[in-house]
Amino acid sequence: MNLYQLLIKPLLFSLDPETSHELVIKLGKLAEFSPIRSCLSSMYSFSDPRLEVQVAGLSFPNPVGLAAGVDKSCRAIHMFSALGPGAIEIGVISAKPQPGNERPRIYRFPEQSALINRMGNPNIGADAAQVRLQWLRESTKRANITLPPIGLNIGKTTVTPIEEAAGDCAYTLSKLGEFVDYIIINVSCPNVTDYSKLQERSALTDLLKALNEANKFKRKIFVKLAPDLTEEQSDEALSVCSEQNIAGIIATNTSLARDGLPSSAPSQGGMSGKPLFPKSLSTVKFLAQKINGKFPLIGVGGIANADDVISMMKAGACMVELYTALIYQGPSLIKKIKMDLLTQMDRDGVRTVSEYIGAT
Repeated sequence: MNLYQLLIKPLLFSLDPETSHELVIKLGKLAEFSPIRSCLSSMYSFSDPRLEVQVAGLSFPNPVGLAAGVDKSCRAIHMFSALGPGAIEIGVISAKPQPGNERPRIYRFPEQSALINRMGNPNIGADAAQVRLQWLRESTKRANITLPPIGLNIGKTTVTPIEEAAGDCAYTLSKLGEFVDYIIINVSCPNVTDYSKLQERSALTDLLKALNEANKFKRKIFVKLAPDLTEEQSDEALSVCSEQNIAGIIATNTSLARDGLPSSAPSQGGMSGKPLFPKSLSTVKFLAQKINGKFPLIGVGGIANADDVISMMKAGACMVELYTALIYQGPSLIKKIKMDLLTQMDRDGVRTVSEYIGAT
């Protein structure tokens, strides 16, 4: 048993989930100091050219990224990058700062390695995030630090009406696009009233048009979809994405389903973690067949080990993202997955991890 499982996890799990997350983020700021970052990197970072992937013309050092929610306010990117992810998705970030829903709003289910969250997208807003991201880029350049690609997850400000969402999200892109490597538009948050309406044809068309117009730095734009869409809703969303020339799809967000959780689980909020994996994998398979190579897929939802990564890639995902598994397994998870991927690649006679994409 490693130090995380023996000591750190019991301490963090003795606290309220959100309090423990805040503690990790605050401690993570220590990684801004070079000796601490170097120490973390020496323990957890691991690279191999066979793990590199290309997605929508972007290069990623490996196929295991960190999903949105891990760092909503851009405060611990140094720490998370030292863990060796292929990418870090920051946010959700909205045009205006917002507190999110009332606490408690995160619920752990350790036996199922799952979470339910109904956070409501709390964040510092685009203006404050611009200050932090500009400092990040300037400081890493001075220190000659290489970060993995940084994705910006944009969400609508909760109080902004759906019909004004396009301008709201375009503002965030215009403020922050310079400082990130790609953009994700979140149209599938289950924790904000009527938010899923952004996946409907009219609203999604207006939103993507506005983002394309605001995208002066020509960042690749990905759309993040829910796992709970019907086939008709998926077809409609994919049609709009194709019409608006988006770069790719991220599938999936958290789910309103409660598969595998006890009956006492709260009805509100999105489920993540291990019980979500079958649903997210099925969604990726379905979308990959629908897309048929028009644009790439990034798979998210319940990924916890190398087998999950390979299953997602065989289903059609070019890379994956995870978050909940990191909470349950600790900071060595990404390194372990990458090493296990290489072991499995040797067994399968696979030269690069990308050979798994769409393999039967």
